[in-house]
Amino acid sequence: MSTTAETELPAGGGDAGKGAERPDPHVIVLFGAGGDLAGRKLIPGFFHLQNAGLLPREWRIVGTAEQSYDDEGFRSHARDVIDEFGRAGIGEGDFEGFSRRLSYVPVSAGTEALGEKVAEARKEIDGDSRLLHYLAVPPPAFGAITETLGKLDLCGPEARVIMEKPFGHDYDSAVALNALIHEVFDEDQIFRIDHYLGKEAVQNVLALRFANGLYEPIWNRNNVDYVQIDVPETLSVGTRAGFYEGTGAYRDIIVTHLLQLLSFVAMEPPASLTGDRLAVEKTKVFDAIKPIQPGDMVRGQYEGYRDIDGVAPDSDTETFVAVKVEIDNWRWAGVPFYLRTGKCMKESRHLVALDFREPPMRMFPGEVTHHGANQLVFEFSEPGSITADFQAKRPGPTMELGPARMTFRYEESFCAENQLEAYERLIHDAMIGDSTLFTRADGIERLWEVSMPALDDPPPVIPYEQGSWGPEEQNELIAPFDWRLGSEHDGSNLE
Repeated sequence: MSTTAETELPAGGGDAGKGAERPDPHVIVLFGAGGDLAGRKLIPGFFHLQNAGLLPREWRIVGTAEQSYDDEGFRSHARDVIDEFGRAGIGEGDFEGFSRRLSYVPVSAGTEALGEKVAEARKEIDGDSRLLHYLAVPPPAFGAITETLGKLDLCGPEARVIMEKPFGHDYDSAVALNALIHEVFDEDQIFRIDHYLGKEAVQNVLALRFANGLYEPIWNRNNVDYVQIDVPETLSVGTRAGFYEGTGAYRDIIVTHLLQLLSFVAMEPPASLTGDRLAVEKTKVFDAIKPIQPGDMVRGQYEGYRDIDGVAPDSDTETFVAVKVEIDNWRWAGVPFYLRTGKCMKESRHLVALDFREPPMRMFPGEVTHHGANQLVFEFSEPGSITADFQAKRPGPTMELGPARMTFRYEESFCAENQLEAYERLIHDAMIGDSTLFTRADGIERLWEVSMPALDDPPPVIPYEQGSWGPEEQNELIAPFDWRLGSEHDGSNLE
């Protein structure tokens, strides 16, 4: 089944942002402007936002990093990364109008040079323009940067700051990091970014639940057997071994991404989809999560990981983790949530699956097996889809059941060109002060708190073959249920 949309936003150009709020004049200070994230996502993202009419009418970007660019060198770098990583490339937009708004200060030029460049940019457009500081740098640099912004008086009420993960390494470090940032910025100025939450398909969890009367009444422990949030990856740790050795799959993905997704699935209906009210409902979910125990976790490490440069020969770092999470509240008591992620696995997929309780089947002749029916599945790899798997009668003279599927796909129903990438959406939200898809300090601290029993006494890592679905012990964790991905009943034969 596919659906069609009767109306849609026009594609391309300034009209792509029709109906969206346009931000006030801004100066964006991009820390780590020469780095990988800025090159792959942020600079191409700003370029697309300009072409979509979603940047302010007046704006400037001041980049700063270790690289010794001047203004023209940074503009040339921007052209290269947009050409390589941008969705449409240079030819589809006004690069000249974009590049003249870019300037650059190398870190070696010192703090005062950065302050002067920002002041110059603000003077060019509007002395009262807003400031957006994007910290596309490793967390150890946050302290020095926030101290610099305080000294330069670039942290007033007109300023906001976007922080990249990880938000701490454990509970104590998360509390310390929040205290450090709060010395300079108020909580409502801080936007902790999780690009998973910016995906269209993830936001459709909220849309499907709260905009349709069909699903919300059954979205509870009376009807749902269990929930899976599954993010396997075929990629290895690559060049990130130094980072990964001190982090591991749980800290890298579970705390930062998947428990955030869990809150979208599990929250109570908010009074409105505004940042404050959504954050309140997410925090209620976090507060109701039971502390995660070592027996709730399976850890794995792909074969060959210890041979990578920068990895200890006896490394205990997990490259795979599966965890069982329980929510002790009226809606979800007794419903397990199974979260899984790993490197070097058989497929790269991103999905949330709700498995509904099986009804009595005695009325149907012969053996009737569940096999993945009665599932609602959100695929949030872009552009995303929603599928409902169910039992249906097979054609023929007898009442024989077989698996069937109804599917909604974005590209078949809406103009995919109007879709913003996750980083683009979240940058725009931060510029207009919409914190709906960002994470608060208390939420981050609570997630670390419930994680600490398992992190303080983790089970041993279990080797697994590259290109597999990970350690077999994960099947014991989810029993008597099955992982949707990696089983013979994942529904792929219905595509």
